[in-house]
Amino acid sequence: MSGPATLYRSNSGATVYAVQGAAGTVTAIGSGIRFDDHGDHADIDVSEPGLTGFSVEGESPSHFVEHSAHFAAFFDGEGIARVFSESTALKGEGEVAEVKANAPHHGVVVPFGEYSIVSVYDTEGEGSVTGVQILDKDGNPVGDVVECVGLHGEALSGNLGAIGGCQNGILLISLEGGRPKVEVLEFTAGLGEGRVSTLLGGRGLQYFLGNWDADTVSIIEPGAETPYRLVDLPTRRVHFAVDPVRPRFAYLFTEDGTLHKLDVIDGVVTDSVKLTDLYSMDGHWGDPRPRIAVAGDNVFVTDPLQGKIHIVEATSFQESGDIEVDGMPFNIVAVGGSGVVHGDGHDHEHDHGHDHDHNHEGHDHDHHGHDHAHGHDHDDQVYQGYFEDSQIADRTLADWEGDWQSVYPLLQDGTLDPVMEHKAEAGTMTADEYRAYYDVGYRTDVDRITIAGDTFTFYANGEPMEARYEADGYEILTYEKGNRGVRFIFEKVEGDEAAPQFVQFSDHAIAPQDAHHFHLYWGDDRAALLEELTNWPTYYPSELSADEVVEGMLAH
Repeated sequence: MSGPATLYRSNSGATVYAVQGAAGTVTAIGSGIRFDDHGDHADIDVSEPGLTGFSVEGESPSHFVEHSAHFAAFFDGEGIARVFSESTALKGEGEVAEVKANAPHHGVVVPFGEYSIVSVYDTEGEGSVTGVQILDKDGNPVGDVVECVGLHGEALSGNLGAIGGCQNGILLISLEGGRPKVEVLEFTAGLGEGRVSTLLGGRGLQYFLGNWDADTVSIIEPGAETPYRLVDLPTRRVHFAVDPVRPRFAYLFTEDGTLHKLDVIDGVVTDSVKLTDLYSMDGHWGDPRPRIAVAGDNVFVTDPLQGKIHIVEATSFQESGDIEVDGMPFNIVAVGGSGVVHGDGHDHEHDHGHDHDHNHEGHDHDHHGHDHAHGHDHDDQVYQGYFEDSQIADRTLADWEGDWQSVYPLLQDGTLDPVMEHKAEAGTMTADEYRAYYDVGYRTDVDRITIAGDTFTFYANGEPMEARYEADGYEILTYEKGNRGVRFIFEKVEGDEAAPQFVQFSDHAIAPQDAHHFHLYWGDDRAALLEELTNWPTYYPSELSADEVVEGMLAH
């Protein structure tokens, strides 16, 4: 490292980024952790963490934002964000795009597919951030500036983004018709004086946790009858974190040395444990103070003055031990989870950072009781990702013709809860852990797709986009463990501008066969889609009821 750093963990857990503002660099670290869920168990590959060799440099990096495995590091001194993919960071080299704001300032860029949401600086008035502007991939403005005076803080939860700091509320970012939509979620009456300038996004539950004033936090639920709820704390807040494993809970550390457990559904603090001596919020905002991270069944809290990390068991909420470290531990992120480590002879030696093309048997969502094209008999080796090139044959869109529904809404509304609970009974993760995992994998705003002949119709938030596609061959992907997968690719030849230029199918088959469900990757960059690791929107026939989808999943 070149200087003091703020750490950011990627959603996949494969990378961690050290943003070193004073040193002018953002450095990528490979975590060494990769997962593969096999339904009855989860495999985990653990290797030594280390620098990947990738970094981006510039003047005063600050806000660092991830969306769909793409990262934007905003450099305040230049007014430029440098945007790259996780696969680029892991490889140590690759394409880095630049998105320019209108002037240098303490700002932010949120990458959103082919678009960017960029903070706008008032160069003629009071010298402050006044709002955001949507830019297309060529840097052209889309629509008007959305006002947000004092903009600061951003987060993502499910398919929604949020930007804080506005005087009258927060900004919500969603997709509509394939393009970002930014609108204000105004503060409700009776909240009193406050501001949301720090945000975290819920995992497994869609909500945002934000600050409000020195000793109050806000729970923000877009779409709820009461979208803003405030929770008072006994003293000033130092730090807070959401729980990715138990989505109902978040954790708050206050300056009296106490860690609190917050039930975000009921909006109350349910438990507290004293951990450290006083850490006053008086003094410089950057002074070393405790920070929180959650991993598995434990909550970790740094204690800079004592040179240790406290370990709190998440369920009992009692301190179970501590870790002594050199220096003053300050910023912390946690990467890990539970899984089975196999030897070299294990039959399921899959690449645990795989592309979800070669072995969705590792993911119960991909073969829930249907008669898959791959069979489960002589084609089992193909399904596992072991086949000869001579077995691969071109496929036409006829294999996927029909009317298809996304399973993501079923995950969001709780319909798939019995599936997650069933998986937890047989696997090594909890139902909430599975739910959080699939929330990333299934996530999409395209809730329906129809394929008729060579014509796709995508329904994004109910709005249709239509285009014609022709075959563009296939790509064979080889994974670290030696098994392989095939993506069948189609390119747009005409149609709505907002429709993606490329679509890529994965359904475990490598030759013409009717699909019973599939995973679809889409975008305008053919090569970048092949590197997508964490998001695999999944579709089942629309004729199936929600209960039939669940029944099929549970039957397998």
